[in-house]
Amino acid sequence: MREVREAFRRFWPLTRGDRKWLLAIIACVVVSALAETASILLFAHLTDTALKAGSLAAFWGPAGAWLAVAALGALVGYFGNSLATWTAERFVLRLRAKVFRHVQDLPPHFFQRHRQGDLVERLTGDVEAIEQMVVSGVVGTVSAAFSAVFYSCAALWLRWDLALATFVLAPLFLLAARRFAGRVRSASQDERVADGAITSVVEESLGNVVLTQAYNRHRDEEQRLDREARAWMKASVRGARLSEMYEQFVEVVETICVLAVIGLGVWEISAGRMTLGQLLAFAAFIGYLYPPVRNLGQLGLTLTAATAGAQRLGEILDAEPAVTDPAEPVREWPVRGWVSVHGASFGYPGADRASLHDVTFTAAPGELVLVTGPSGAGKSTLAKLLLRFYDPSSGVLCLDGVPLTDVPLAFLRENIALLPQETLILHGTVRENIACGRPGATQEEVERAAAAAAAHTFVTELPDGYDTVIAPGTAALSGGQLKRIAIARAILRAAPVLILDEPTAGLDAVAARRVVQPLRHLMSGRTTIMITHDLSLAPDADRILVVDGGRLVEAGTHDELVGRGGTYARLAGAGQQEVRPAATPAGLLSV
Repeated sequence: MREVREAFRRFWPLTRGDRKWLLAIIACVVVSALAETASILLFAHLTDTALKAGSLAAFWGPAGAWLAVAALGALVGYFGNSLATWTAERFVLRLRAKVFRHVQDLPPHFFQRHRQGDLVERLTGDVEAIEQMVVSGVVGTVSAAFSAVFYSCAALWLRWDLALATFVLAPLFLLAARRFAGRVRSASQDERVADGAITSVVEESLGNVVLTQAYNRHRDEEQRLDREARAWMKASVRGARLSEMYEQFVEVVETICVLAVIGLGVWEISAGRMTLGQLLAFAAFIGYLYPPVRNLGQLGLTLTAATAGAQRLGEILDAEPAVTDPAEPVREWPVRGWVSVHGASFGYPGADRASLHDVTFTAAPGELVLVTGPSGAGKSTLAKLLLRFYDPSSGVLCLDGVPLTDVPLAFLRENIALLPQETLILHGTVRENIACGRPGATQEEVERAAAAAAAHTFVTELPDGYDTVIAPGTAALSGGQLKRIAIARAILRAAPVLILDEPTAGLDAVAARRVVQPLRHLMSGRTTIMITHDLSLAPDADRILVVDGGRLVEAGTHDELVGRGGTYARLAGAGQQEVRPAATPAGLLSV
């Protein structure tokens, strides 16, 4: 039970704020147990006074009291159960928010090591399993304990000698539960893992349905799902068998106990030491006593099973963010946009080699600095460092001369806009997708940003205009149009520093030309660091940085680097047809 105690100790603090409601639920449980006990005693009295004598007059008093007690118990039970459900769901809401908030701060490599579907399962099924431990488990334990105490006391009050004789078998329930606990925990852990695997397979298959259809992978995907589903079925059946085995075992023990009570009761009645009403009441108390005792054992199995979910959530909560807010952050200031990198080196956790080695450069306000180089050279790593997804292992990055490690994360990212290589689209309206660049933006501001991104015209032609719902992978818009919506989002953000990571990646030549003008509008007046293989904008750059093998191997203008005949000249030669001469203001308008 050490795992249960540790899990409970970890998640119990999340009930803070609801503990008064837990006390109210426990009070309802106590009242309900008392009402049940009183009902049984009234039944015994009714049997001995009215049924045995056949007196209708003696019936009404006990019957009315019994009905009143039953009504009170029903009312209190309804209130207690409703409150318990509400409290349990509040706990689930709070725990899921805590885990989700923590997940959003974890570094990119965490998500590369964990399948997305498995993380989804941890935020759903595992969270609910922990609620069964911390909230429902507590209420169920208290309910079973009070019920067992009341029924035991009532049985002892009726006939203490017979009660003690029947109590002998009660520990068998707890011993059986303890014996089953380890096997149930193992089955539950396997089932949780299989649940996550099934979710992952389904999510990956649906996300890659084009690949599945194009390469006739239907059978392969079905086999993947079947393999994980069979693993889940095996674990689920094993857990169900163990639970059912426990249930049937205690059912037999209960039957033995009830038969023993009836046999002893018949003997006592024949000797004149017990009335029929007392025997029925005593048998009822014993019959009502064993289910709570059995439930205590079953709760033990439930708590043991929940530890599997607790361990899986613990893996997430124990994962440390790669960066945190500074202990003593600098005060916010009007950012101008000076970006400087001094001797920055960095290697991803678990990687065999560093991605960046001693990189140094600066970017002044309004400059366009283009970063290029072969694939895998470390260019995108630079963007991650500038946004503080990671901190360098050595060296320092600064914004307006202030080390990024001294800048609050929220303030830093408000002043650096990222246009990532993958066009990120939310499931929502076009307006919502643009407005998320600056929450609270007006419709006029959204439309102005869309117009600057050359998106307003095609958006207004959509069936519902800016209220048209789009989603990732939508067929309603082309890749170039989605890219322009992303550009409008970045324009609306109006951050003084802009990072473009492969802004034309995935677009054909025509679509790429259509986003060039919006990109130039976006870069205007901002410090822009463009990471790209596409050198069509290289002549416009104030400075070009060539990264190879994680090192800054060349720096200069387009003409300077071409004349040197180095790495950049080879890259420019490979894409010569796409490189255009520097555009004039008139040329900008004609693109």
